[in-house]
Amino acid sequence: MLKGAIWDLDGTLLDSMSAWDHVGEIYLRSQGIEPEPDLNEIIATMSLQQAADYFIDYYGVKQTPDDLIKGAVAIVDDFYRYEAQLKPHAAKFLTQLHQAGVKMCIATAAERSLVETVLTRCGVLHCFSEIFTCTSVGAGKDEPAIYREAMKFLGTDRSNTIVFEDSLHALTTAKNDGFYVAAVYDEHEEHQDEIRRIVDCIITDYDNPEEFNKFIQGI
Repeated sequence: MLKGAIWDLDGTLLDSMSAWDHVGEIYLRSQGIEPEPDLNEIIATMSLQQAADYFIDYYGVKQTPDDLIKGAVAIVDDFYRYEAQLKPHAAKFLTQLHQAGVKMCIATAAERSLVETVLTRCGVLHCFSEIFTCTSVGAGKDEPAIYREAMKFLGTDRSNTIVFEDSLHALTTAKNDGFYVAAVYDEHEEHQDEIRRIVDCIITDYDNPEEFNKFIQGI
């Protein structure tokens, strides 16, 4: 029986990946620094803390990691505050799980302030017991720490907990650590064939999640 759900935010619950596409480039150029051509790919799997450390070490940015993170958050703040939307029918899907007694929390690379802002505006913050960020646990999603901390908080175990993610690297991390994983389709993730090979189920439509419903019946 499904008892716990750990949710990524960007690309999984929100149509928001485009907001982060060029944040690193925008920030560096604001500091008079020209970014390397493949910067987006390099920092794609990093937490904000790791990206800040990379900018300091590689580019010699003369700011503290905290100031760098604040600068990045400021670039996307208005988008989360006023524009970002849940994926179609995601609110209904969350509400159904919440009403069924499934305990849920957020596990994201975004900063807590952004998460609280957008989920409050979208009317679903009450569905989640806690928000875990890569910054708060001190590790990116190339490590399973954030999923372990979330599961510990929920009081569930790997036999009844599922992780919802959209990116190959995060799904791989959670799956390799023994979690059930549900891949939520997002057009910004290019590795759909690889994702389908490793996950337990795919959600392409929150209004008609047949593969997910079939899967959880067997938990």
